[in-house]
Amino acid sequence: MELVNKLSEKKQEIVREWIRKTMEAYPAESLAVLNRNKNQFANPLSHTISENIDLLFEELLSEINPEKVAPILDKVIRIRAVQDMAPAKAISFVFDLKGVIRDALKDEIQEKKSFRELLTVEKRIDQMALLSFDIYVSCREKIYQIQANESKNQTHMLIRRVNEMDKQNEAR
Repeated sequence: MELVNKLSEKKQEIVREWIRKTMEAYPAESLAVLNRNKNQFANPLSHTISENIDLLFEELLSEINPEKVAPILDKVIRIRAVQDMAPAKAISFVFDLKGVIRDALKDEIQEKKSFRELLTVEKRIDQMALLSFDIYVSCREKIYQIQANESKNQTHMLIRRVNEMDKQNEAR
């Protein structure tokens, strides 16, 4: 596919813009910190997003293999699910790629042949988005389960303390 070759040629530009748009989901005051340091240990969020956006773009250039793409998506989506982002906001970064590609390749897309290829690429992006939504829901389910278990444990501990206090009061 000719368009895929063009995407590959402009990879750095496209990935850089996609990362920038992905980071826009965070508040302005957080953005300054996130953009300042890309070190894996000093800024794991920025590092994780940057590294995995790059990997996702590589996967986009070939057929989408859900078994390869899902673990990459999981790393970005998991962060957003834990941060309690709304589902639409959490996966919007996948759809942002469509606009980034259209802007980067607007001249090439003008040709009818390239437009058909663009539709194929956008279908791959849609596949990533659907996988992202599944991952987000799964992460949120795990979080809710952890919270429910924590509530049960706290309730159990309170009941046990009340029972112990009752026993102590009866012994007096």
